[in-house]
Amino acid sequence: DEHDDDHHHDHQHHDHNLRAAYFHVLADALTSLLAIVALVSGKYFGWNWMDPVMGIVGAIIITRWSYGLVKQSAPILLDESIDEKYQTAIKTAIERDADNRISDMHVWRVGANHYAAVISLVTHDPQSTEHYKQLLQEFKQLAHVTVEVNLCAGMPCSTLDSAR
Repeated sequence: DEHDDDHHHDHQHHDHNLRAAYFHVLADALTSLLAIVALVSGKYFGWNWMDPVMGIVGAIIITRWSYGLVKQSAPILLDESIDEKYQTAIKTAIERDADNRISDMHVWRVGANHYAAVISLVTHDPQSTEHYKQLLQEFKQLAHVTVEVNLCAGMPCSTLDSAR
């Protein structure tokens, strides 16, 4: 059963942590430069009003930069960036083995082309968590997987059993 590892639609492969650090350094440099301009203007030209104006200019620029970063990183933080087909393929890999049923699953991006998953499942024949992780070997981009296994109480096994 082949799986297409090109499962995401995010064509920009940015490291958001690196980008945030870069913006932080730029913001520090910019605000320092604006403060120097304001101080020199006040000292030599008597333009004391430049200090609050430069503060406002710096705040506006930093707000624009941070808004862009939040706009790009929010879908990742809210699990919206993971392709539905990829999540379905993970579910299928677990559920095609025995009578396993996934009752809850969360997949999220932890880095460029690296994902984490938390999977809760119910089954009549519980195995070790390592068994279920082995079922996901084909998903090379799953860097961190946590599996919770619950004994199935009913016939057939349903996802409602994990709520008991």
